[in-house]
Amino acid sequence: MIKFVAAAIWLCAVAIGAVFYSFQNAEAKLDAPAPLPLMGGLDSIKTDIVSVPVVRDGRIDGYFLTRLVYAIESQKLAKLSVPPEALIVDQVYSYVYGNPDLDFSDRETLDLDVFRAGVRDKINEKVGDELIHEVLVEQVDFLSKEEIRDNTIRRRLQAGQTAREMAKGFKEH
Repeated sequence: MIKFVAAAIWLCAVAIGAVFYSFQNAEAKLDAPAPLPLMGGLDSIKTDIVSVPVVRDGRIDGYFLTRLVYAIESQKLAKLSVPPEALIVDQVYSYVYGNPDLDFSDRETLDLDVFRAGVRDKINEKVGDELIHEVLVEQVDFLSKEEIRDNTIRRRLQAGQTAREMAKGFKEH
């Protein structure tokens, strides 16, 4: 009987110790500062696909297509009087037209880091404050005039073939 009472007292002491330890551990976690999000509490703005014609020697060589994501402070975003998407698209156009050295047709020489930094700096310069902290590239493409022309011709041919195939099932009157 004494063994039974000693075991019960031992179990109660262990249970109370475990509860006491877990409460102390939980309090320490509540006092710790919350970790910052990955981008430090910044919001992100995702643009639609921006299509910029690339003009060389007075003629259009093709189209630069991009979709960008911007890391931006929400407090500064609320202070803007113009929609941020319009400001961003305007500055992408300005940057592409203002830098004739950018050669989108040669993928080897296109430096995306320089492009992202240039667009970010152009927007921040226009606003007069560090509004954009990071520019992330979601999609970048360059379509030459020849590629667009070939796709248009191919689409027309396929549309004509599809129409003829659909009409085969009907009787002519």
